[in-house]
Amino acid sequence: MRIRDVINRGWPVFSFEFFPPKTDEGAKGLMHAVADLNEVWKPDFVSVTYGAGGGTRERTIEVVTRLQGELGIRTMAHLTCVGSTREELRGIVDRLVDSGIKNVLALRGDAPAEQAGFKPVVGGFGHATELIGFLADDGRVDIGGACYPEKHVESGSLEEDVRWARVKVEKGASFLITQLFFDNKHYFDFVAKLRAEGIRVPVLPGIMPITNVVQVERFTKMCGATIPPELASRLARVKDDPALVMATGIEHAIRQCRNLLERGAPGLHFYTLNKSYATRCILAAVRKD
Repeated sequence: MRIRDVINRGWPVFSFEFFPPKTDEGAKGLMHAVADLNEVWKPDFVSVTYGAGGGTRERTIEVVTRLQGELGIRTMAHLTCVGSTREELRGIVDRLVDSGIKNVLALRGDAPAEQAGFKPVVGGFGHATELIGFLADDGRVDIGGACYPEKHVESGSLEEDVRWARVKVEKGASFLITQLFFDNKHYFDFVAKLRAEGIRVPVLPGIMPITNVVQVERFTKMCGATIPPELASRLARVKDDPALVMATGIEHAIRQCRNLLERGAPGLHFYTLNKSYATRCILAAVRKD
């Protein structure tokens, strides 16, 4: 089943995001974490991120195939423009479809660390909107797009991000998933702006449970998200106690998720960082089935 159909069934969707491990040992750990979450919570789908290196790409294809084939979980592969020509991307889509993968999250991707700004390869794409249009013309996968409630770090304004989200939907994205955020006002204000522009597709909020202060500060700096002052103050008081940091992060995420669902969000998409404990705790508190 395509994810657009899952989201439109009329009740909240719960999904998890993982990244492809770099080692065989990491692959075993990932399969264990996914199986652990799947055993009790039966996610509506899981997604697997996509790196710029060839080995990481292979891991993405391997992981989504194994998750769907061995665990019976609906999967979505991330796909980026980084380092790939149109024909190379077509070959990757061929492999995904041949493996039974029907869902793709289409992203531009980040520029390699040694490169100043994103530059497409010759014969490739420079924007997620181009990749979405390419996949829509191909017609074999359901397409998701990313959106940024606090704006993308490269955007000049939030209004610019709204316009790009509209183009993604016009090009063929049937749903959007947000970048992580910690203040629900950003999500609901952004969705209101999308609706005012006539964008009606579901917008899944992206949730990252805080389990490590240094880690979350690094992530927020990279993606442009902000930590509310009250939450930042609470984390600062317990930053030297890992157990209290995790408890604080989980408690905030529970309140955040309950509020999102109560106010009509179509579901929750968890950035798990390949771990299951925090996500399981949150689901136990907010999921009703």
